[in-house]
Amino acid sequence: MAQVPDNPDIRALRSLLFVPGSRADMIAKVGRSGPDGVVLDLEDAVAAADKDTARDTVVEALDTLELPASTLVLVRVNVPGSPWFADDVAAVAATRAAGVVLPKLERTDQLADLQRLFVAHGRDAADPAVVVAGLETALGVADSRELLAAGAAMGVIAAYFGAEDYIADMGGRRTAEGTEVLYARSRVALAARLAGLAALDQVVVAVHDDAAFLADAEQARALGYPGKICLHPEQVALANRVFTPSAEEIAHARAVLAASVDGVGLLNGEMIDDVHVRMARATLARAGEPTPS
Repeated sequence: MAQVPDNPDIRALRSLLFVPGSRADMIAKVGRSGPDGVVLDLEDAVAAADKDTARDTVVEALDTLELPASTLVLVRVNVPGSPWFADDVAAVAATRAAGVVLPKLERTDQLADLQRLFVAHGRDAADPAVVVAGLETALGVADSRELLAAGAAMGVIAAYFGAEDYIADMGGRRTAEGTEVLYARSRVALAARLAGLAALDQVVVAVHDDAAFLADAEQARALGYPGKICLHPEQVALANRVFTPSAEEIAHARAVLAASVDGVGLLNGEMIDDVHVRMARATLARAGEPTPS
């Protein structure tokens, strides 16, 4: 039985924690940091020689893994067309994982093939497997709007921007400032927004540099990302903090709605109109608070 969260909106992923599929010891502890979602990784985190044993490790671990019902459980399979892809999907279909993370998405037929494989291994065709799509190549980023628009009807609930693979594909260089990925990062966030999907921001590979993670996450939030990929449990609490509205933001949102009850209003001397109301409602929705009709 797939473990789909009882959260009314499973797209609300502030933190998605990736764990190497070859590390049973790390998988057993994956829920301790409180991520919104966990990904057992069979792709980048596993060497080619270890792919088959890692797959067995993931399947076995999923039998006993204890996580809150609200936690989304996924497996990142290997790239479509790789020697391991079909076996990865077949193995995941028999577990309680809700679905997969599909890396390096570039064509919609990759999503169709993925769902066909799930059906071939017992998945109800009327209940598509959950998919988080990786946009991390030049082609995937360039075609992100079309891919996610189609993907929304093919099980895709979210997309992530993979900066490291993207820059490798472009032949560029990663810098501390990140200007080399700003366009692509923004394009993925925009494409996800237009498709009605969540977007997960790039990794911070300096896993013990809290300041770097917080700065990157704050920039992601400013760009419109509602969540971030985490590579280490220490990053989960930071992501959850950044992508959860603060008490001050919630109070301001309530004040905006109160000031606008009769239409355009004033708050602390500033004009409040429809755009401020929509932003206030979005803030309260992210905080899980009801908003007045």
